[in-house]
Amino acid sequence: MSPRAVTSRLALLVLLVAGIAAAWEWRGVFDPAALEAAIRHSRAAPVVFLALHVAGSLFFVPRTLLAVGAGLVFGMWWGIVWAAAGSVAGAIAGFLVARYLNTGLVERIEPARLAALRRQAEAGGWRVVAMVRLVPIIPHSLANYAFGLTRVGVGAYAVGSFLGQLPLTVAFAEGGAAGGNALLNGSNLGYQILWPSVIGFGALSLSLLLPALLRRRLRPVEPS
Repeated sequence: MSPRAVTSRLALLVLLVAGIAAAWEWRGVFDPAALEAAIRHSRAAPVVFLALHVAGSLFFVPRTLLAVGAGLVFGMWWGIVWAAAGSVAGAIAGFLVARYLNTGLVERIEPARLAALRRQAEAGGWRVVAMVRLVPIIPHSLANYAFGLTRVGVGAYAVGSFLGQLPLTVAFAEGGAAGGNALLNGSNLGYQILWPSVIGFGALSLSLLLPALLRRRLRPVEPS
């Protein structure tokens, strides 16, 4: 690798570390209520939201906060659209950053067990990506960087991320929309609040059931 390539990768790594530290220091920017107050009335609200979502994905900001914020800012249906778009855009951004930083070092130093898991992820493609995305305890940013170190294709990663993230994205965006309706309507809690809550609960339940179903369909790949 040329000195220029090494320097550019080190500079990007430093920027990522600095960004993570800055995101932690100013984490209030990503608070759903603060996000709603800052961009709700802006004509560029969708663009600002997508930019914040990509930054949050790179800097380990939980995407659940941004999905709730999308529901607060854009309402039920547009909240789902922009939260899903931001989630996929952020996933691809982290994936490509990790792929750029990785120069084959992982393949040279990884233990045999990790190598087997990497091969399984590569063989499963978008289905493995979707299954990992459906597990709520795996951080969004960590999964992006981890998959970027494999040979999973960008298209497969985008499709798997979209499908796997969608149930939780819907659940939290709908939760944000329901909360926004509750604040705006006060004691008038009828259809406008109940409908988003029912959809969100259904999506959350789906996200808990699908990983078990997918695991039955995916067979482990034996190392060659």
